[in-house]
Amino acid sequence: MNTHLFAVPGKLARSSASKGGSAAWLTTVAYLERAKAVDPAIRTLQRAIRALPLGDVDDLLRGRPLGHPVHPMLVQVPIGCWLSATVLDAAPTGRSAPTVLTAVGLAGIAPAALAGWADWADLPLEEARVGLAHALTNVVAVAFYSASLAARLRGRSGKGKAWSLGGLTAVAVSGALGGHVAYRRALHGSPAA
Repeated sequence: MNTHLFAVPGKLARSSASKGGSAAWLTTVAYLERAKAVDPAIRTLQRAIRALPLGDVDDLLRGRPLGHPVHPMLVQVPIGCWLSATVLDAAPTGRSAPTVLTAVGLAGIAPAALAGWADWADLPLEEARVGLAHALTNVVAVAFYSASLAARLRGRSGKGKAWSLGGLTAVAVSGALGGHVAYRRALHGSPAA
């Protein structure tokens, strides 16, 4: 049986991952954590982000006034809008509400991405590798939702819905990757605290 150990504050928990999907997912994340080929690019990007003259904005992006990162809060806007657009796509409603929600979700990406990159710049390599995969998956989601919005604005709601479903799939994968990074970060301490 394939089992994986997860450190939980105060104890060690054993989780059975022998059921196909879980094992495959954990294997994939473990592979990403060990993908050292991207380390030179990660180190360069992290140095460049840390060198940006952001002043007080840096503290805001990292959530220092709150005592925790703001990225997880900011991603609620695009995720909530896009999930709601998908629900409305399935309901017998007009076409304008899902289009507006798709656009608002795209508008909410910039602050969430900036906060995410600010957090990412301080991650250790193992977590930064998964964080980079998280960011790249978000790029795919934004591309899909941009295509969805373009199709919707041209009156092609069927294509807009299809692109939206692809985007929501990318968001789910990205969220799982981001959740993995957040979980590991919680175990090792947060720079924002």
